[in-house]
Formats: sequence, structure tokens, C-alpha cells
Amino acid sequence: MINLYNGGMRILLIEDDKKISAFIKKGLKEDLMNVDQAYDGEEGLYLAETNRYDVMIVDWMLPGLSGPEIIEKIRKHGDTTPVLMLTARGDIEDRVAGLEAGADDYLAKPFAFSELVARIRALHRRSGYDERTVLEAGDLTLDPLRREVKRGGSVIDLSAKEFELLEYLLRNKGKVVTHTMIGENIWDMQTTTLSNVINVTIYHLRNKIDKNFSKKLIQTVRGSGYRIVDA
Repeated sequence: MINLYNGGMRILLIEDDKKISAFIKKGLKEDLMNVDQAYDGEEGLYLAETNRYDVMIVDWMLPGLSGPEIIEKIRKHGDTTPVLMLTARGDIEDRVAGLEAGADDYLAKPFAFSELVARIRALHRRSGYDERTVLEAGDLTLDPLRREVKRGGSVIDLSAKEFELLEYLLRNKGKVVTHTMIGENIWDMQTTTLSNVINVTIYHLRNKIDKNFSKKLIQTVRGSGYRIVDA
């Protein structure tokens, strides 16, 4: 399962400077991205190998394993997740070494936060995501750039979480998405207590996009989760 939508882009941030890490996480969350953090190489490698991310941000100098060592290890296991390397090292030789280890891009410290976000989005697009694509299911459309949802030509107002959940369903149209998948990608959490929250959000979403239409787009797959279809 790969998360392919901007509203819930999942990021792994491996940075040992906790102030820098907190600053980056705060900014990315404000940009509606979900961020997992690691402060050393071993923890970062563990998260990278046990979770799926849209983009990884990896510092060069880390306790335990260095950034290039982490990247080399995940690439050897066939992980093609885009990696942006952060470092205070500005020499051409170091940049080349990072890229040869398997990094996809390189950003030297200090950097403008707007440039960091732009590079993350560029890496995400290169990996197959296109935020310009209008998503459809039957007569329902969702425009990620305009953050606009319509059914039968009429605009539907959704909350932020309803919009993210609908976009996630649409990007996985025809496929079953489980409570676990929704929890990880929309709420950035793995907990059974989220089940009621997810059910309530689905209920409100159905009331807005399905209630007044004969064709129902959101299906419940008993014992598994939900899927959206063309109907």
C-alpha cells in the first residue's frame, strides 16, 4: 500500500538535532503532511524498513549509522522511496557521495523552509504522484489543487479530515482500504481507539456525498474496511 496524495503525505524525518527536527516537523504538519521522527541512524533505519513513506528526509551526520549508510541499506532491500539528504556539508565531493549512496536530492543547511517543501513535493511528483489530476468516481469529482469536491456538478463542503479521507479513497478507487490503513495515512496513528473516529467520519462523508443520490459510491466491505467505486 502506497500513500499517494498530498493532504496526507507521509514523511520520515531522520535528524539528530531535536530543535531542527521539531522546526521541520511543525512546518510540514502545518502543510498537512504526517511526519515520523527518528533522532539516530538505527532508529531511522528501523522506521524506514518497517513502514511505507512517500518521502524520507535524512541528515548526513547521525549517531549510530550515517545518512549514506541508511540509504545504502534500504536501497539494497529494494526500497525506492525518494530520499532528500540534509547536511551542513557543502563540498561537491560530499554531495556526490550522498547521491551515489542512493539519495535522490540534496539540500545543504541552512536552507529556506519553502525550498524544503518544494523539493519534497518535487520528489513526490517524480515518484508518480500528480497533484494536478482531478480524481473521479461516477459523477463525483475531487480537485486536489482547488480542494474542491463536486457531485452532479454541485459543490460539497467537507471538513479537512473528510476531504483527506475522500481523497485517499479515490486514489485507491476500487480497492479495499482497512481501518489500519486509514488510521496510518489520515490520522498518522495506529490505535484501535481510532475505529470509532473513522466510522463517524465515514458516516458524515456518506451523508454529504451519497445520501441524496440513488447511486452509492462508498461501500462497506464487512470485516475489511471501505472502498469507493464508480457505481
